[in-house]
Amino acid sequence: MSPTRREFIRTTGVVGAGLALGGSAACGGTQPGAGSSAESPPESLRILMLGGTGFIGPHMVRYAVERGHQVSIFTRGRREIDLPESVERLVGDRNDDHTALEGRTWDVVLDNNAQDYRWVQKSAALLADAAQQYVFVSSISAYALEGFGWDRSEEVMLEPMVDEDYARIEPPEGWRDGDDAPYGLMKTLSEDIVHAAFPGRATIVRPGLIVGPGDLTDRFTYWPVRLDDGGEVLAPGNPDHANQVIDQRDLTEWIVRLAENGTAGDFNATGPGERLSMGAMLEQIGSVIDAPHELTWVPEAFLEGQGVRPWQDLPAWIPGDPLMYVDVRDAIAAGLTFRPLSVTARDTLAWDKARPAEERANRRFGMSREREREVLDAWRATQG
Repeated sequence: MSPTRREFIRTTGVVGAGLALGGSAACGGTQPGAGSSAESPPESLRILMLGGTGFIGPHMVRYAVERGHQVSIFTRGRREIDLPESVERLVGDRNDDHTALEGRTWDVVLDNNAQDYRWVQKSAALLADAAQQYVFVSSISAYALEGFGWDRSEEVMLEPMVDEDYARIEPPEGWRDGDDAPYGLMKTLSEDIVHAAFPGRATIVRPGLIVGPGDLTDRFTYWPVRLDDGGEVLAPGNPDHANQVIDQRDLTEWIVRLAENGTAGDFNATGPGERLSMGAMLEQIGSVIDAPHELTWVPEAFLEGQGVRPWQDLPAWIPGDPLMYVDVRDAIAAGLTFRPLSVTARDTLAWDKARPAEERANRRFGMSREREREVLDAWRATQG
């Protein structure tokens, strides 16, 4: 019987000490500059980044340059992003123009912007003999799990059920190569393409909810902003529901270190290292907020009756969803570290306050203050 990916990783020495998901300093409390993040890179790498100007790209580029690497980015050249002068900017299109990549070689490819598995087919085929390692940023949405259902919204997960060997989404009956694919299937197809093109040299990173400065979705930003507005705050459901997020800086710095170490394998990449609850998340966010605020926890059943939508009206919250608490032991053992969530919240809020007013007025996730007040008033009316 062939070994599982986890067994392979462990036998090749990637997995070491610090496997526990408990709240030790080695897991959840590690900050940048500690452990593997403080070590000097073994040698300067020639890195090709597919992308580099979106949400997670710029910090990854800057961190790699700071570590002494030679970085080339491949984009359509449509965004003006302030990057170090040493960065080589290659212009093309992942759909149909890879001319700028032809005849070139790199040590490692960092693919962080694939929006279509057919992009990955083309880049992996072109670069299979042009690089030693291919790091693909996938998603925990690749796992074969049903979508959210209110029927399990009161279940509180105390242990993760999803690790790297959990079943992934497979193509539906009748699907053929070349057909369109929804997000989760697109990721699993891309993962398989990379493994096939780079056997033993592929690194698959499956992030959860990526948050922090630069996140234009407002999926996490909603909460620091809301608490900073002060007053009574609608807090959703049972405060003990599990939750996971990862600061984009922790994720991108770790990806660069994976490349430095030539680490292959599949990894869940979210955080922190210990079990996080919704209550603890809001408490840690609140610790850096000066405005007086009070959390009012409203039960799931009432929110369902009010038509409140998890993840959308109240973002970064899907009660009872196994993807809000996945196993990240392998990533921690491979060097993933986490800055305190309070730091993420503080920096996110500072970044948000510097955003254009139009962006702040048209947030993609989260409920309006008027809608929040309606739900809170309706809840209070039931309390006599």
